[in-house]
Amino acid sequence: MARSAEFVNAVIKAYDVRGVVGEQIDGEFVKDVGAAFARLMRAEGATRVVIGHDMRESSPELAAAFADGALGQGLDVVHIGLASTDQLYFASGRLDCPGAMFTASHNPARYNGIKLCRAKALPVGQDTGLATIKDEVINGVPSYDGTPGSATKLELLTDYAKFLRGLVDLDDVRPLTIAVDAGNGMGGHTVPEVLGTVAQLKVVPLYFELDGSFPNHEANPLDPKNLVDLQDLVRKSGADIGLAFDGDADRCFVVDENGDPISPSAITALVAERELAKEPGAVIIHNLITSHAVPELVHELGGTPVRTRVGHSFIKQEMAATGAVFGGEHSAHYYFRDFWGADSGMLAALHVLAALGENDRPISELMSSYETYAASGEINSTVADAKERTMAVVEAFGDRAVSVDRLDGVTVQLADDAWFNLRASNTEPLLRLNVEARSAEEVDALVTEILSIVRS
Repeated sequence: MARSAEFVNAVIKAYDVRGVVGEQIDGEFVKDVGAAFARLMRAEGATRVVIGHDMRESSPELAAAFADGALGQGLDVVHIGLASTDQLYFASGRLDCPGAMFTASHNPARYNGIKLCRAKALPVGQDTGLATIKDEVINGVPSYDGTPGSATKLELLTDYAKFLRGLVDLDDVRPLTIAVDAGNGMGGHTVPEVLGTVAQLKVVPLYFELDGSFPNHEANPLDPKNLVDLQDLVRKSGADIGLAFDGDADRCFVVDENGDPISPSAITALVAERELAKEPGAVIIHNLITSHAVPELVHELGGTPVRTRVGHSFIKQEMAATGAVFGGEHSAHYYFRDFWGADSGMLAALHVLAALGENDRPISELMSSYETYAASGEINSTVADAKERTMAVVEAFGDRAVSVDRLDGVTVQLADDAWFNLRASNTEPLLRLNVEARSAEEVDALVTEILSIVRS
């Protein structure tokens, strides 16, 4: 059935499909998306699609509707059932076929969505297929005259866990106690299989029960209030480290033995150093919000840093184009060439645990060398005209700007290694601000000044 462009554009976004269940997303809509995706993939030579889903109440039904759409277009369907998003990427890579993951990641319970990929976890974004899918859903997906596909089920959790542990050797690490907050999301599904079977690791679990209503806190560790329970658990249990996963467990956040958060930029630097030790001179991707400590370290180690826009489809494209061994984002997405260029919070966690377990220093001391700048974190402001407010800020800093670039929003480089980025949200009337400088005082002063202009 045909649908209005306004309705479809509100749900099929730049990187994925996401909306409120029952209002924006239902079985019929998802069936059409499945059919349109199958047509696109069939035209590219695919014969089957793998489908996984998270623990949200609506996920199994929506995954089944998507499968109906794909089957009706002649593609076979492989159901892997409950999965983290990176487990779905593993399935796409291992089976060499396109994939669809049903999740709304860190969004509240009333949301659901679909993350799509080509074979070997290659991205499907606005310019690489989503626009085509969107047009067909708006205009009505053409029917298929051929033979419908057939559906099978496949269990891949054990293979996924073995594959990840094969990439990072934990055999010789010292005994570690790890507090893990799964947030009632898919980390409760993957962590026992990946970490719980390693003899030297003692996992102290928090909120491992799969519950898409998120009864304890939102599964969004980027928001500091959602880390409080993990921080308390680390301190009370005497854990060596704390890990927090988001709803679909493709992102991992780290807190040290004192319960203090470790920035994703510092994790990016640590993993980059480990990967460059294995492959000297390799390319490392970092998005433009990542701390300047990352490209500085990569240069120092003889690697090649490549700066990109924010967003997984951009980074995955750049990973493929450059042959980069690793990429990291400020939002705790970590991408690995050895994982088909896709992101895996679990694989990043394994690297951190290996680095910690290979020496006797606490994680706070280990990470201190990577935390060379102070940062604001991402600060959102609701604005009526993002472009006009951005121009006002750039104008106000005109005399102090060493350089201004517009790769993604505007990045203004100031004296003494300070810089800030302002960029508009793709989906909401928001301006996102990130500031970095040598000291917290400098960061606070810049944030106050910039927000006074943005919010005036």
